[in-house]
Amino acid sequence: MTKSSIDAGGDLHEPLYEVMSRISLEIVDVAELIERLEPLLSNGRSTEFLASPDHMRVMQGIDLAVQKARGLANFIDGIGERLDSGQLIDITTALNLITLEDMKRRLRASIQAPHSAEVYQKASGDLDFF
Repeated sequence: MTKSSIDAGGDLHEPLYEVMSRISLEIVDVAELIERLEPLLSNGRSTEFLASPDHMRVMQGIDLAVQKARGLANFIDGIGERLDSGQLIDITTALNLITLEDMKRRLRASIQAPHSAEVYQKASGDLDFF
């Protein structure tokens, strides 16, 4: 990752392709979080529940959400790979629209933070109140 540059007006700019790459990683992270719901709904405890058409629709919806998220991530990566490295963008305003602090940290160029799927996997049994 290259360092962000500051123009004469003091605005923070960074390569758009890097921003798009970080967005793609966040979408993949969302897909992984959704994917982890499937075992909770198909643990085999109730054959009645598994045979339910409503349950199958939920399972198919989860699968579709994961496929769509991964597809969007690949699409964004594909566009980002074709962008000129000289195309710079200031994401400050966009970051201010995000309410999840861990996501904000990951979307900033200068900060490395673990993805949500990793954090929640390791924090089994912990509870966050929000």
